[in-house]
Amino acid sequence: MSSHNMKNLAEVRHDVGPTEVGKDRDELDLARIGKQTVLKRNFSILSILAFSCTIIATWEGLLDGGPATAVYGYIFAWIGTASCFVVLAELSSMAPTSGGQYHWCAMLAPSHSMKFASYLTGWITVFAWQAAFASVAFLTGTEIQGAAIMTFENYNAQPYQGTLILWACVVVSLAVNIVGGKLLPRLENLVLVLHIVGFLAILIPLTYMADHKTAKEVFTMWTDEGGWSSKGLVFFLGMQGGVFAFSGGDAAVHMAEEVQQASIAIPRALLFTVLINGTLGFGMLIAVLFCTGDLNAALESPTGYPYMQIFLQATGSLGGSITMICILLVIGVCSTIGMLAATSRQFWSFARDRGMPGWRFWGKVSTTSNVPINSVYFTMAVSCLLGLINIGSDVALNDILSMAISGLYLSYFTVSCLLLYRRLRGDIRLSAENEEMTVNVPNAPLVWGPFRVPGIFGIAINMFAIAYQIIVIFFSFWPTEAVVDYTTMNYSVVGTFGTVIIAIVYYFLRARNVYQGPVVEVF
Repeated sequence: MSSHNMKNLAEVRHDVGPTEVGKDRDELDLARIGKQTVLKRNFSILSILAFSCTIIATWEGLLDGGPATAVYGYIFAWIGTASCFVVLAELSSMAPTSGGQYHWCAMLAPSHSMKFASYLTGWITVFAWQAAFASVAFLTGTEIQGAAIMTFENYNAQPYQGTLILWACVVVSLAVNIVGGKLLPRLENLVLVLHIVGFLAILIPLTYMADHKTAKEVFTMWTDEGGWSSKGLVFFLGMQGGVFAFSGGDAAVHMAEEVQQASIAIPRALLFTVLINGTLGFGMLIAVLFCTGDLNAALESPTGYPYMQIFLQATGSLGGSITMICILLVIGVCSTIGMLAATSRQFWSFARDRGMPGWRFWGKVSTTSNVPINSVYFTMAVSCLLGLINIGSDVALNDILSMAISGLYLSYFTVSCLLLYRRLRGDIRLSAENEEMTVNVPNAPLVWGPFRVPGIFGIAINMFAIAYQIIVIFFSFWPTEAVVDYTTMNYSVVGTFGTVIIAIVYYFLRARNVYQGPVVEVF
């Protein structure tokens, strides 16, 4: 179906009765946004919550700025992330689609700017998610290498070995994803149990066996390792660790077309994810800060991960420390499995709507597994290629991968501003059970989904989310030290704006002739 027919969207009608609406809510929700059901809905409300919770890393602790910045920066990031997720929950309830941000942008933007704004948002989101998946795989691979360094004194770690372990993590993720069916949802349910039980398995021995710092040391001590002259700068730069702790939380959005009762389940998954993971993360953060022994020794750990040295200092047992670390490693590997699924679905959705080069190939879905297998392979290839950068410079790779933060928050910022604009204009109305089916697609009347925050409260949360997103985006481009050279430069600005330039060039060369916004498949 050609996307040039979008001018007829407001005329979409569906001859269904109350019984059929109840039984086929998911298909009707997709029909409202002009899409057909092509993926199997294997995720229940519980399994998509498990999927969302286990993707976010909650074990962030030692940040530049000292314990005080870690505590208060985390709280601010937690509140800010919660406001962003409320906005995303409202949008996913209105239009539960794997495309997420670029589809919502097309839905909310004025008609004269819809096509280009949606296209650019789609590119930024695609490459932010590709970087996010590669980042999780890289962290998991190097954490495994760090555990080996701690275990074997004579092990001479090499950068290429970290890349090989990264590739191994990606291959494991690929094996689970290409099977399809109920395997991934069931695995995520098991990992959610490990996520919570593992938290206790680490927290209890850590707090019981370690020497404790005083409350004054934890809640009032500030440090400035980067040479900044202002505590305000130290706070906002140190806060980026807390921001990273919650990154990828919108993964459930991009699995929407595989979730039962998606317009209800996705908002619940987003909100419960930020509640559960925020609580667990804050608890672990406080425990780590109170139980940190020699901070300098932890920061200079040969493993590259201070928390590993903190575990060893606290327990005094190599075996016990490795056991605690292995819990995190298993969760990390499972996180890469979920990230591969979410990243490939977002890429597949944008390709399906003709936003990427080679969209015919990337937009295909396997008829046997009902998985967009070509997009899964593409995501795997991108992460493996990015992993090669680690052989030359792990600093460059970390900075390039940090564009996941700036890219994701730029996409959040776009749709949050557009939703606020529509809110203030009063353009979004409540649906009535007895009215004809309406659609949430470009150029059609906007209708709230089952979840929304009404009135002034919704406006206030929306505005706070925008303010928070501006802060995160601005400081995501800053270096970690005041004196900048090629080793301390933050290259995420290069990756982010390089992506924008490539997208604009491709738009004028090709995409403006084929991309018209989300393709309408149902009339």
